[in-house]
Amino acid sequence: MPVLRSVRERFAVERPLEGVKIGACLHVTAETANLARTLAAGGAELALCAANPLSTQDDVAAVLGEEMLVRAVHGVDPRPGIAEVAAWGPQVTLDDGADLIALLHDGDALVDGFLGATEATTTGLVRVRQMTLRCPVVALNEAHTERVFNDHYGTGQSTLDGILRATNILLAGRTVVVLGYGFAGRGIATRARGAGAHVIVCEVDPLAALTARMEGFEVMPSLEAAARGDVFITVTGTPRVLGAPHFAVMKDGAVLANAGHFDVEIDLDALAASATERKNVLPLVESFAVGGRRIHLLAQGRVVNLAASQGHPAEIMDISFAVQALAAAYLVIAGGTLAPGVHTVPDQIDHEVARLKLDALSVRIDELTPEQRAYRSSWSGGS
Repeated sequence: MPVLRSVRERFAVERPLEGVKIGACLHVTAETANLARTLAAGGAELALCAANPLSTQDDVAAVLGEEMLVRAVHGVDPRPGIAEVAAWGPQVTLDDGADLIALLHDGDALVDGFLGATEATTTGLVRVRQMTLRCPVVALNEAHTERVFNDHYGTGQSTLDGILRATNILLAGRTVVVLGYGFAGRGIATRARGAGAHVIVCEVDPLAALTARMEGFEVMPSLEAAARGDVFITVTGTPRVLGAPHFAVMKDGAVLANAGHFDVEIDLDALAASATERKNVLPLVESFAVGGRRIHLLAQGRVVNLAASQGHPAEIMDISFAVQALAAAYLVIAGGTLAPGVHTVPDQIDHEVARLKLDALSVRIDELTPEQRAYRSSWSGGS
């Protein structure tokens, strides 16, 4: 993770987070450990809890627990840990789903001098935008580097990796239905097609649907796709996009996977109610008997790229966590001057992270000449 290493080296010298209490509700993985140590190098006091019970790597949590407050155990309900970190009194929070900042907004839990929060998921941003915020929240997931690298390349690859690890099925020749064609859905659809699958896209946004069609994918309503799909991947940030009407017409052997943040996109109650029998057939595959057919649910409907795989490759999280670390420093440097509400990641952070990544890849690019800079900043001639 060379980009985050560069940030950590700078933080160790500048100490922009000196004495600041940072509470992080994230997926507790080896990559996250590098972020935690980067924040600590910047002078922060850190408390870490799990954003997902199935993504915690217990060995990582154990090592970090010797350096900072960690409340995360694989397979264990994360809510008590989130509550403990909230009660610890953080001044800055880092969220992956808005659980921590939402809890801090419940009553008067925000400490005096609370500086703000970051949110790294689409679902979490939907959630915070519905709240009456009493602090600034930096929308990490809407940074250009985050959307391109984390969502498109990271989720695109790691989602398919999770499905294949859990099932060992062959994607070539199968019909994969992708529900949601945002940045993550585009990455999944592109990589599924590259693996030889026929891809159908389901959308509610006409522009996204048109984009998918122009990219060569079939586009249709989800209920029509339900009868044709072999593998279904939800990535919408919306609850119950697959429900009882879909289950009733699915093929025998259909596979259901969720790549959205929370386990709400597949209607798990409706699936259980539709089934006459359910049993585990593989460690991360539960089979439901519905109308004489078998429907296979992966990883309990939780985010499959973390629950059934190792999440995004380190090269992706390198960029994402560098943005996260710099955004935390941005909140601290702002010193409480940012207005309550959702804020974009400053362009200079996006550009700095991209520059550091290019340096790590030994890639050089051109620079504008003084004349070109002047031309772009003002209109002084031409015909």
